[in-house]
Amino acid sequence: MTEPHLRIDAAPSPATVAAPQLPYLPPRPRSPMPSIGLIGCGGIAAYHLDAYRSAGFPVAALCNRTPAKAEALRDRFYPDAKVYTDYREVLARGDIGVVDIATHPDVRARMIEDALRAGKHVLSQKPFVTDLDLGARLCDLADQRGLALAVNQNGRWAPHWSYARQAIAAGLIGDVTAVHFAVHWDHSWTKGTPFDQIPHLILYDFGIHWFDIATCFMGSREPKRIVASTSRAAGQFNQAPLMAQALVEYDGAQISIVLNGAVRYGALDTTYIAGTRGTIRCEGPDLNHQRVTLHTADGIAQLVLEGEWFRNGFVGTMAELLCAIEEDREPYNSARHNLRSLALCFAAIASADSGDPMVPGAIRKIG
Repeated sequence: MTEPHLRIDAAPSPATVAAPQLPYLPPRPRSPMPSIGLIGCGGIAAYHLDAYRSAGFPVAALCNRTPAKAEALRDRFYPDAKVYTDYREVLARGDIGVVDIATHPDVRARMIEDALRAGKHVLSQKPFVTDLDLGARLCDLADQRGLALAVNQNGRWAPHWSYARQAIAAGLIGDVTAVHFAVHWDHSWTKGTPFDQIPHLILYDFGIHWFDIATCFMGSREPKRIVASTSRAAGQFNQAPLMAQALVEYDGAQISIVLNGAVRYGALDTTYIAGTRGTIRCEGPDLNHQRVTLHTADGIAQLVLEGEWFRNGFVGTMAELLCAIEEDREPYNSARHNLRSLALCFAAIASADSGDPMVPGAIRKIG
């Protein structure tokens, strides 16, 4: 006879229901858009320009210290754009209203300040800054000048994460009680590149996407503490550790982030968001291809989403900035909001170094 405490009654299969329609796609500006200048033509710039061209955004200038890089991108994406080697020449152009600054952080902060003082709205590459107080001063300067300062946290418009944050905002799963990320992929391509010189490559340059979207999912709730660690994978050839993990504690909620960049076969990317009224599950072989399922008391909704992370993400960050300029409001991906994500990331790095839990916001600077 089955013990009473072990008895399992068969539950009825949940109903299959229609997926709620939510505005997860990047927004679209309605009025004529200001011309855009791209400063920094490294490897990521092609993704920016490909997305901007697909969305019809007007790019009028490309700038890079090595003119051949800018010229190659101009010829490929925007043949009528003018090429510069000095970013200050881009800032001097009266027809340029927005600059996308896609350089490395060590030179980017000064460029952002110069752009704001020149009266330009700015989209900064991520990570925004390595000093939270400097970042706050740049935000203050933008406010004083009446300008928008946004960050290219493009994961916010990855289709699966964008739908999830819209579902949370709409109250479809109630209060978030847990978010669990697990990413297994091959990041060994960074071997021998400048990225491999970043001590906390996975937590910082890559993991910032997960710290950022976690902050979005949790809304105004503040994290209490975070503990994190990094380690080298057996057989890895990169200088920087390719494995990292972090646990974040909130009142009544938790977040876990597991990042393994040493997986050569069978990559897998999952996001699990549990709430008081429902759950969102995202799963796929990589960042761009995700299956999304919404579980609520009404039943199970299987979603077929349009687009992919890189195209939607890079369109989304610039489109949101352009819409914010048009509507005279703060962009959703504002630099000030992104400082909360950086505070979480910086605390994780400090915890990984010390082995102790850290309070987000207490670590003001890294590097």
